[in-house]
Amino acid sequence: MEENSVIKTLNKFLEGQYMGIHAYEYHIKKLTDPYIKSEFQRIQQDHKNHALKVAERIQNIGGTPVNDEGMISSIQGFINQFRIPDTSVGIIESALKGEDYYGIHVSEEIVKGDLDPESRQLIEEVLDKDRQHVDFLNRLLQ
Repeated sequence: MEENSVIKTLNKFLEGQYMGIHAYEYHIKKLTDPYIKSEFQRIQQDHKNHALKVAERIQNIGGTPVNDEGMISSIQGFINQFRIPDTSVGIIESALKGEDYYGIHVSEEIVKGDLDPESRQLIEEVLDKDRQHVDFLNRLLQ
């Protein structure tokens, strides 16, 4: 396995973490319910911690981590912030869709194959936490 390939894969995954951080920022701005807002802040903090760990891993294997979600994702995020619903239920549904689809499914596709065992373990830990976020968001809707 080529080191550059691992770094490239981890950086793509890291861009997704930044996308999640910014998406939660947009959601948090619209929330009025203090409990839901605090839970969204907790989830956002998880994404920030994940981004730090992935960035450190990239540095530890000799790479330079990206520091944002990339130009295309940034533009998409900017546009999507205007599509976030105004109700708590709508905001939770929006976050759930992002966490489940982008946070888990797209991320799983990004990291298929091109990771060393230590990087794979880190990514699996992040994805497991994202699955917990999905479960929590689903419980909020019930």
